[in-house]
Amino acid sequence: MKTLSKAVLRLHLLCIFFAIGSFVWGYHIGILSSVLVHPGFRRAMGYPTASEKGVITAIYYLGTWVSYIFVSHPVSDRLGRRYAALTGIVVVAIATAIEAGASGPGAYSMMIVGRVISGLGIGMISTSVPLYQSEVAPAGKRGKYVVLNHVGFVVGLASGFWVGYGVTFWSDSAYGQYVSWRFSLAINLVPSLIFGVGLPFLPETPRWLVEHGYYDRALRSLHWLREGSFTNEQIHAELARIRDDVEEYKGYTSWTMLFRDPNLFSRLWRASLLQFMAQMCGAAAMKYYLPTLLEKLGLSTRVALMAGGIESTLKIGMTIIEMLLIDRLGRRVTLVSGTLAMGFALLINGVLGQVYPSNTNRAADIVCVVFIFVYALGYSMGFGPAAWVYGSEIFPTAVRARGLNFSASGTSIGSIVAAQVWPVGIETIGSKIYFFFMAINFACIPIILLFYPETKGVSLEDMGTLFNSSQRHLSTHDNDGEGCSEPISAAAVPKPPGEDSHATV
Repeated sequence: MKTLSKAVLRLHLLCIFFAIGSFVWGYHIGILSSVLVHPGFRRAMGYPTASEKGVITAIYYLGTWVSYIFVSHPVSDRLGRRYAALTGIVVVAIATAIEAGASGPGAYSMMIVGRVISGLGIGMISTSVPLYQSEVAPAGKRGKYVVLNHVGFVVGLASGFWVGYGVTFWSDSAYGQYVSWRFSLAINLVPSLIFGVGLPFLPETPRWLVEHGYYDRALRSLHWLREGSFTNEQIHAELARIRDDVEEYKGYTSWTMLFRDPNLFSRLWRASLLQFMAQMCGAAAMKYYLPTLLEKLGLSTRVALMAGGIESTLKIGMTIIEMLLIDRLGRRVTLVSGTLAMGFALLINGVLGQVYPSNTNRAADIVCVVFIFVYALGYSMGFGPAAWVYGSEIFPTAVRARGLNFSASGTSIGSIVAAQVWPVGIETIGSKIYFFFMAINFACIPIILLFYPETKGVSLEDMGTLFNSSQRHLSTHDNDGEGCSEPISAAAVPKPPGEDSHATV
């Protein structure tokens, strides 16, 4: 049996730990879908209308948009990827306390404030986590490690559904109705605490350290991340490539360079459009309104929440499969395959809703539920993880945080639109709303095939060449795309990253 190197074990443990941050993000979304249908929550909020529920959902994405554009990238650039994630998790914890404590005449306003603040924090977490994973991973395995971000997200999403299902058994009394939905929100403080406490003890990414002139720390961090998988010469060569890339973009201090430099803009609009499409395909609305949607198909609230938990649990398996395939098949193949599955599932649901309106056929309702599951699996195979992988890897180090954050704002815009369109569409035109999102999914396929070059196996420092070229497909690079140079000097013998973990950043 092949023994795993120190580097492989360390990378897996690091990226799994960072996935706890994504778990907090996913749980925050998953639990709200059950809270929205909780009788105690509805009473506390003054029985909100479909439009008011849409505001509760969409206002969170306004917070993430503000974070992506104005907050997250300067925090990540100045403090580093670890401390950006730490800042984000503290903000999310504060927001969680506000949401769980919403009561009295101002309960709805408190919930809105909490949702906005949580969006600010999640904006930092959702970008710093894939940034970290992308910057510590070797090129040939980068997709796998960044997909761990989405694995954490869907585990959190599934946990939110199952906790929401569990608290329905606690809602029989007036006290249970008052407390249970608050408790389900507050549980997220536990993983938040674990994540926040552990972050300062992890190594910072070599690329951020080089960008800020900490070359000795960068070398030690890179050696710790590559030990046992790469030779000293290869590690030294990778560090030299990182330094060259940082020097090339050293003067790119203004965010306007993302728009003024043609090469950077070609990456920015692609990453932004990909994030926008990932939400306009219906995913944001499906995550939040799945229990409501299943109730429309005749399921009770409790059974609908259980079905949501099953659906989200299946997503975990599909995301793990995606993690194993994305570096073999590439980003484009997984994106197109997932989009096809989603579009077909939405087509079936739309047609059956028209043929058998008002739940007149039990078999048709069951088929609809099955294809909602198919839709979810398609998202976990494609847009869900791949959009974040793509956006986290195509920008140079000097503007990577800014590029990912600006492009992630496309997620916020798409989510705001989808979260508003879905509940109103279901109420007014019924199952015809599926055709709207189906058309968006099918329209995404030619866009991906025509405009998105394949990035699998391409080192972060070679992305400029890829996007400068008119060629849309590059041959797979070797493990890291790095050559060999002089060996590392004895003066630069690596020390465990914990020795640097409290150094001034």
